[in-house]
Amino acid sequence: METYMNDNEEIEIDLFELFMELKRKIWVILGVAVLCAGAAGAFSAFVLTPQYTSTAMVYILSKETTLTSLADLQIGSQLTKDYKIIVTSRPVLEDVIEGLELNTTYKVLKKKITIDNPADTRILSISVMDPDPQMAKAIADKVAATASDYVGDIMEMVPPKLIEDGEVPLLKTSPSNTKNALIGGFLGVLLVCGFVTARVVLNDTVRTEEDVTRYLGLTVLASVPARKGETPEDKEAMVSSKSRKKTQTPSGRSRKKKREEKVR
Repeated sequence: METYMNDNEEIEIDLFELFMELKRKIWVILGVAVLCAGAAGAFSAFVLTPQYTSTAMVYILSKETTLTSLADLQIGSQLTKDYKIIVTSRPVLEDVIEGLELNTTYKVLKKKITIDNPADTRILSISVMDPDPQMAKAIADKVAATASDYVGDIMEMVPPKLIEDGEVPLLKTSPSNTKNALIGGFLGVLLVCGFVTARVVLNDTVRTEEDVTRYLGLTVLASVPARKGETPEDKEAMVSSKSRKKTQTPSGRSRKKKREEKVR
């Protein structure tokens, strides 16, 4: 029971000491947080390349007729899943690269394209991200048109209908300077708090009577207070000065030897 209570007490004291140390370093923590936030925001604004996103939309048809049954809707939903794969297939994207004369590869272009299918719909959203907003729109429109032609010619099915062309984006999609600045500030706070915590945890210096009892298991019977106006550094300097004087004082044998030499 005593051990359990002692352990709990030790944990509470450690947490309190850690809290007080963090409180003493609050201005350092805030300063580092501001510096890291500013550095991250500046890096995001002036170093990272802005990315723009343009989106085109197509509608999936199961058959070209004015009458639509429940079976047609179900078939259309199944075709939507197939078209999501066809849109980013190698033949389609290679035709896009050739048609727009892009200096890129199939794999690189595929990473720029995101296909989304809103729930319970037969609509595909084809989004393209690129550093050039004009190129993002051109690629999105070309992918939608090429995929529609590919489905109609190769698969011999009703091609998807283009219901919305891509637009030239005016605002960048990424990076978010505010978000990156907040992340940088948060990481700065974690860095300083981690450093302070490590110092508190690894510091095994005995500084108070409670430390003697806690770490050494001894009972303090008395303590010698420092002189008025005396600091621990002054006390250490006094001890070292006395030690140097003691080592510099000649021994009795050497003094006797010097007196004999004078008599001679």
